[in-house]
Amino acid sequence: MERRKLRALVMTVVVLGILVGQSTATFKDCYAKCFLFCMIEPSQNLCSCTTHCLKECIFPDNPQPQHVNADSHGFCKLGCAYSSCSNMSTKHDPNGKVVENCVGSCSKMCTKNYLSP
Repeated sequence: MERRKLRALVMTVVVLGILVGQSTATFKDCYAKCFLFCMIEPSQNLCSCTTHCLKECIFPDNPQPQHVNADSHGFCKLGCAYSSCSNMSTKHDPNGKVVENCVGSCSKMCTKNYLSP
C-alpha cells in the first residue's frame, strides 16, 4: 500500500514538472525525469535506467543517429558518460545536477579531442 502511494506521488510530481518546464529542459531536467519514470517500472534496474536516460538526454532530438560520423562529439560524450557518470545515480536519487556536471566535463573533453589538430 505504501509503495503504491509513493509511486502515485512520484508520478504526480514528475508529470507536473514535465508540464511546467517542458520548453526549457536542461540535461539535468531531462535526466531526472527520465530516470524517475524508468525506475518506477518493475522490470527496470539502476543500470538499465542510467544507460537509457544518458542516451535519451545526450541525443534528445535523434535517439538513434543514422551515421557514426553524423555526431562524433555526441558519441564521444555518450561513451565518456557511460564510463564516468553512470555510477552517480542511486535507486532513489538520480543526482541530476552531479550527472549533468559530469556529462559537461565529458563534453569539454570531447570538444578538446575533436577540435584539436
